[in-house]
Parts: sequence; C-alpha cells; structure tokens
Amino acid sequence: MTTEKIWRRTLAVSTVAVATVALSGCSILNQVTNGISDAVDPGPGTTQDVFSLTVGDCEAASPAEGEVSETTVIDCAEPHQGEIYAASYLPEGDFPGGAAIEAQADNDCYTEFESFVGAYVSDSMYDFSWYYPTEQSWADGDREILCIAYSPDGEDIIGSLAGVAK
Repeated sequence: MTTEKIWRRTLAVSTVAVATVALSGCSILNQVTNGISDAVDPGPGTTQDVFSLTVGDCEAASPAEGEVSETTVIDCAEPHQGEIYAASYLPEGDFPGGAAIEAQADNDCYTEFESFVGAYVSDSMYDFSWYYPTEQSWADGDREILCIAYSPDGEDIIGSLAGVAK
C-alpha cells in the first residue's frame, strides 16, 4: 500500500468514527436534554412576576410564605390553589414597617373576602392571604396589597371562587 492509500484509508476510517460519535452524541444529547426538560416541566401555567398579578389571576400553588418574586399563573378553569380577589393600595410616604402593612392587608382582605366569596371568612371553607410590599419593593414604588383566596387544606380549586358562598 502506498502512503497515499494509507492516508485515504485512515481518513475514511476517521471520518466514519467521527460521524458515528457525532450522531450518537446528538442522540445522547437529545436524551439528556429531554430528561432535563421533563424533570423541570412546570406543568400548566406560566411563571409570572408578582408585580404583574391582577385581580382575577389564579395561582397554580398555594400562596408562598416569605418574600415572593414570582408565581405560576394558571387559567382558573384548571385546578389551582389560589385566586387574587382584591387589591388595595398603601398611602405614599415612608415605609410604614411590616406590622403596619400586615394590619392593613388583614383588614382590607378580610373586608373584601365576603363580597367576593359570598360568605364570611369564619363560615367559609376558604381562607385568605396576601402579597404586600417589602422595604425593597417600597423603595421601588410598590404600594399594592393583593388579596388571595385559597383552600387551607390544599384541595384544588376549579373555577373562580367569586360568589361560591362556601
């Protein structure tokens, strides 16, 4: 065999080997990326910044505790855990502190609960929570309190809670 034939044969074998690895690599990569996307599939709904929530939005999960920056919003016809039912606003000025904001949130959300759900909180199978400004979001101009009706036992809600009288 001449040197030229050896190089051609080596080049041919190398090309086949590289192609085989490349093709199997794509298959492996596809399996890995599909496995990752399946593992992190959030299910129905879209992730949304809490600052863009509006009355009538439904949340896939129960209201989270602590500081929250985003949530998964879902069509209220789908099983969900909470619904934004009212919004109120804090007056301009210095940050009033967490206790003062929570007191206003409790009052505002309690007051709006009966007119939304159609039952007193004490008689309802649902409860309420709220999102309210933190000191940081206050500095950015956030003054909104959002009231959330939810099922305290974690049962899925299907449809709006407006007027359910339960």
